[in-house]
Amino acid sequence: MDLKDKVAVITGGASGLGRATVKRFVANGAKCAIFDMNEEKGNALADEMGDAAIFCNVNVTSEESVQAGIQATMDAFGAIHICGNFAGTGNAIRTLGKNGPFPLDAFNMIIQINLVGSFNVLRLCAEKMADNEPFNEDGGRGVIINTASVAAYEGQIGQAAYSASKGGVVGMTLPIARDLSIVGIRVNTIVPGLIATPLMMGGAEELTPEIAEFLKPLASQVLYPKRLGNPDEIAQLAQHIVENDYINGECIRMDGGIRMQPK
Repeated sequence: MDLKDKVAVITGGASGLGRATVKRFVANGAKCAIFDMNEEKGNALADEMGDAAIFCNVNVTSEESVQAGIQATMDAFGAIHICGNFAGTGNAIRTLGKNGPFPLDAFNMIIQINLVGSFNVLRLCAEKMADNEPFNEDGGRGVIINTASVAAYEGQIGQAAYSASKGGVVGMTLPIARDLSIVGIRVNTIVPGLIATPLMMGGAEELTPEIAEFLKPLASQVLYPKRLGNPDEIAQLAQHIVENDYINGECIRMDGGIRMQPK
């Protein structure tokens, strides 16, 4: 699929991996609906992108909120061709710690945002994609890109909820690709390692020398290159997944060869 003149819904689009993907997609001729709950950052990015982007205040765990965002996207751009699920969060709580067992509501919150939220958005986007006229001779109508984490495979101490949520994203990739193959929608998952996102950098959007120095021991665990990945490297992979019509049902690690240790 050529990105030019295609419409992408990008969750978590106001910052981090989502923001980088919005900027790369727009630079290559796409239009983007930024789904996020941070109005200040979302509106600022939409303004920066001009007529090629809109911001929608969307809670990915709410069917009504996502439906409203999808309707706003259809009203603005007339179609949805790409769904990029980058919204996510994490916590660090041991299954049994000094304060007792892992609080169930804290576990459920991560599952709801990272796993259920991703499924909620992609299923509703797929409904619109199925109405698209095929854009190639193979009958392609859309592309879904989810985001997992190497924690899906090598979760660290305190990552039971995060790893379970991302493992669920990995686990649902192939079944959904099979489900949607009949209507020409491809489904893939990016599996990032240590990326310089606000979640990794304590809320900062840019990797400053001070933050880089603080994260140096973590970056040293990467096989090569010995640094954190930058969000645009993930966005570049997202672009390739969109453009290469033979990538389907895959979970693609992008982690510099790291294999996470227990802590």
